[in-house]
Amino acid sequence: MKGFYRSKYFTPGGEERYAGVTQFEATDARRCFPCWDEPAIKATFDITLVVPQDRVALSNMPEVQEENIENNLRRIRFDRTPIMSTYLVAVVVGEYDHVEGKSEDGVIVRVFTPIGKKEQGLFALEVATKVLPYYKSYFNIAYPLPKMDLIAISDFSAGAMENWGLVTYRETFVLVDPKNTSLMRKQSIALTVGHEIAHQWFGNLVTMEWWTHLWLNEGYASFVEFLCVNHLFPEYDIWTQFVTDMYTRALELDSLKNSHPIEVPVGHPCEIDEIFDEISYNKGASVIRMLHDYIGEKDFRKGMNIYLTRHQYKNTFTEDLWAALQEASSKPVAKVMSTWIKLKGFPVVSVESIQKGDNQRVLKLTQNKFTADGSAPDGDYTWVIPVNISTSRDPNKIAKTFLLDQKSMEVVLDDVSADDWVKINPGTVGFYRTRYSKEMLEKLLPAVRDMVLPPLDRLGLIDDMFAMVQAGQASTAEVLKLIDSYRNETNYTVWTAITNSLANLHILISHTDLMEHFNRYGEKLYRPVAESLGWEVREGENHLDTLLRSLVLSRLVSFRCKDVIAEAQTRFHAHADGSNPIPADLRSACYKAVLQDGDEKIFNEMLQLYRTTDLHEEQDRISRALGCIGNVDLLRKVIDFAMSGEVRAQDSVFVIVAVAVNPKGRDMAWEFFKDNNQKLLQQYQGSFLLTRLIKYLIENFASEERAVEVENYFKQNQFPGTERTVSQAVETIRLNANWLKRDLDSLTSYLKSQ
Repeated sequence: MKGFYRSKYFTPGGEERYAGVTQFEATDARRCFPCWDEPAIKATFDITLVVPQDRVALSNMPEVQEENIENNLRRIRFDRTPIMSTYLVAVVVGEYDHVEGKSEDGVIVRVFTPIGKKEQGLFALEVATKVLPYYKSYFNIAYPLPKMDLIAISDFSAGAMENWGLVTYRETFVLVDPKNTSLMRKQSIALTVGHEIAHQWFGNLVTMEWWTHLWLNEGYASFVEFLCVNHLFPEYDIWTQFVTDMYTRALELDSLKNSHPIEVPVGHPCEIDEIFDEISYNKGASVIRMLHDYIGEKDFRKGMNIYLTRHQYKNTFTEDLWAALQEASSKPVAKVMSTWIKLKGFPVVSVESIQKGDNQRVLKLTQNKFTADGSAPDGDYTWVIPVNISTSRDPNKIAKTFLLDQKSMEVVLDDVSADDWVKINPGTVGFYRTRYSKEMLEKLLPAVRDMVLPPLDRLGLIDDMFAMVQAGQASTAEVLKLIDSYRNETNYTVWTAITNSLANLHILISHTDLMEHFNRYGEKLYRPVAESLGWEVREGENHLDTLLRSLVLSRLVSFRCKDVIAEAQTRFHAHADGSNPIPADLRSACYKAVLQDGDEKIFNEMLQLYRTTDLHEEQDRISRALGCIGNVDLLRKVIDFAMSGEVRAQDSVFVIVAVAVNPKGRDMAWEFFKDNNQKLLQQYQGSFLLTRLIKYLIENFASEERAVEVENYFKQNQFPGTERTVSQAVETIRLNANWLKRDLDSLTSYLKSQ
């Protein structure tokens, strides 16, 4: 799925055909035509295509001339592009329907869909037509091309690609079927459309000098997609979700010794693929969010305009962005940001507090590099940290802001009594973890219980605490006690953070005989919120409650909660026989409920459902749910199904991953990989899909023997471009092993006492 390649699709009558499509980023324009294939060597492109008369042909620019020639062919000439990088050139030839609209600033927007599905393009069309004018006013620069096309491609490796004026997408990242698309998917489509259209300015109009600066492109677009969705759909409460979607995932990867700085020197093209990772995207977006908070919205916009105007149609280094934002805000942007870009990892800020008199509190803050295993850092790290503080006097207001630019310092808070709590990093905006003294933490707990602390602070607290446990600086039993303070929790994103933390613990417990006890603990924790939400969507309920219902029901199914499973199975049978379809948001949970203990009959029934749907999203939902089957022989059949022609290459990886993350399938999936490594390498070499597969196949082991085995295996078998991923995963195996050794006894007694 690189360069100029063919993408398989089926006509509404079921006939197999091919479309011709392109994917050039990072270094594959050279597979299609000879060129100086580097981002800084820009040119204009005059593109001409000769195609069958009945096919749609698209490129970056509108067509200017068309003539029929012999053999039922036509020649189409497209307008000359602006000066641009090779990796953004694109053409698509195939059979498509489309819907069309115009943004209020006069740009023609079209969404191309498979034949017969044009109504599934309407949601993306609505988002795109509204996003263009939003960015135009945000950057204060008009969109530079006359048209904006979005197109659904059936075989597509990434999620989407921002080709200038012709953005290509996986079908599941752009098509919305009102009856069968879940709310979560719809939200992620809005974010993806916002992300790719942001690139039209940031990346396409102004491009990074070299792949070392890739994070500028991706981190920035990953931040702005949230700005724009928040503007279009305020009811999504998307900034709260940013923290569990982007920020906490970046912290997790970045605490490893085998992480890398945001800016990585890149030499060979095979090194480029590997930096399209959680550091470039998620950490990049997180530090830009921190910077946006530090200089404020007004100066941030002003700086963006300076940057884009000064460098349009040219290339930039990271420092050019700092210079523009510094100019706009008169704050030391370069000094603050350079530590976040150049150093790998992030700090943990330890805080102690001393009460002086009736209403003065002295805080002592100390920063150190945070390491996942709690070991001493491999060098001297000091960040320039913008620190905010809030107190119980007004939980939603910032009480003090300052830069922590040395190892430790003291700050004085006025108007704080001995009973008041103090919260560091309100809104979880700063890219660091906080370790409170025991008495400070104890003061915060009632504020969690009574939900006085805002959601992002409740969330940050639990996430930091879990990280301390993994690093051996707190015990697992302690953090499970902390989770008890969250029994009244109602916020979707906070529950997501709890769920993510427990998922890490679940991996550990899958290596012990405590699973039943853990399931009981989980059921007790999630049951109250599930009971208050029920199974049915309420009239006018908010967006986040709909998401929360899918989350908690799905967790209760995993925790083997009997009545929830029974209800899910009943709903599934009514769904399978067509009498009462399950709403899209609850399907995954119901599929899991029947599959977990399912036999061959259920497996075949699911395959039947897979074969009768033509919605890619539904196929994904079914094929990934197959991974939770409890029977190893059936799981082997799931892998065979994934490798058969029935599942597209872009999706096979995720089906195999679903089997590998199931404790019952873990060993078998690893054996499968070793037996079929050549076939997999051939199919996915140099693709991020291969790194994704390897990561999930191996990182859930939890013994030193496995760590050594995996390490040796990848020393003897070369998979170019996956080296960093392998070393990160091996490090994770050792973290799991140490955590298990350290906490097994206390965890056993805690869970058994529940």
